[in-house]
Amino acid sequence: MNQDLYDVIIIGGGPAGLSAGIYASRARLKTGLIERGRTGGQAATTEEMENYPGFPETTGPNLMDRFAEHAKHFGTEFIRDEVVALESHPEFKLIRGKKGEYRSKTVIIAVGAEPRTLGVKGEGQFRGKGVSYCATCDADFYTDLDVVIIGNGDAAIEEALYLTKFVNKATIIVVHDEGILDATKIIQERAFANPKIEFVWNSVLEEIRGDGIVEEVVIKNIKNGELTTLECNGVFIFVGTVPKTGFCQGVVEMDQRGYIRASDLMETSVDGIYVVGDCRQKYLRQVVTAAADGAIAAVAAEKYLHEEEGFREQVLDQKVPVLVNFWNVTHEDSMAMIGIVEDVAAGYGDRAKVVKIDTYKNQRVARRYNVTQVPTLLCFVGGQVVETIQGKVEASVIKQALDKVVK
Repeated sequence: MNQDLYDVIIIGGGPAGLSAGIYASRARLKTGLIERGRTGGQAATTEEMENYPGFPETTGPNLMDRFAEHAKHFGTEFIRDEVVALESHPEFKLIRGKKGEYRSKTVIIAVGAEPRTLGVKGEGQFRGKGVSYCATCDADFYTDLDVVIIGNGDAAIEEALYLTKFVNKATIIVVHDEGILDATKIIQERAFANPKIEFVWNSVLEEIRGDGIVEEVVIKNIKNGELTTLECNGVFIFVGTVPKTGFCQGVVEMDQRGYIRASDLMETSVDGIYVVGDCRQKYLRQVVTAAADGAIAAVAAEKYLHEEEGFREQVLDQKVPVLVNFWNVTHEDSMAMIGIVEDVAAGYGDRAKVVKIDTYKNQRVARRYNVTQVPTLLCFVGGQVVETIQGKVEASVIKQALDKVVK
């Protein structure tokens, strides 16, 4: 096991993970980023990128290289390993990889998603032998050849347009009626205007055939059930993605598809574990939203560490009773209680201590101890709550509570 205790470990090196690395390491947190292969995620396989703000003309690999350089500049440590398990312990999170084990105070899951397979006959047999899920990776293998593309969303049509730089002809199989695509309007217009692109409407892929390599596909018309054969040299499938969250099963809460649920702060159902990018349940999966996720999670993790470590030092590890006064600047009674509590505690000298917690800034601690109103006063002894006082009370009530525990 790597005995170093990181402040933050990021699992995954796509745009979300790299963005988290930039923000976390810039905040002077000891930051490790675990990635099994080349950094950049799916973005690094997207040749043409024109919707990342400030970069109207760039490539995915180029942009991701700049992300990685930025993270390294601030001190993010890059670790080559594949994570197979994640455990949450009271004092740290344990990340198990194929090459080693790592401990961290917080974890940011940024594993992204992988292409969804169709499951049609021949797909598995010819994967890597004519069946592909990445145009950027494999387009040059099909120079001056004919390919078939499955899918009609933004990713599928953008990849088809990229393929036309290499191939002789690209035939897109579309399940919808003629003229209807799921891609955005501007991308549709480009596809319809491209002389190398042809469409087969109201159809699905039925089978992929060949002798060692792809030679043809069988297409089924969903309106009349008619089967037709189309000769081709390759099949590119773009029908969505599947989150790579198997190692998180049973650790954090997920939806039925395996996407991890998160709050606006990228918090998962487990304290100290965050999720960002394509593997979290979200509306839009783009590089710009992934980068935003990473920034939010890193800042949230930093504040979590500050809050947790401060609370442990000031309250849980104290050898004398501690009065924790939960207050809010907008609540008059809670403000008034601050003076009352401090005056009472002063009478006990160094045998008691007062800690003030603003519930607006420290919502996690308030939730943990079920503080739903202010003012609330919790008396801790040995790290445990022994007395709870809610609402504005007289000094005598507070003194009575302290008299029970102060030696």
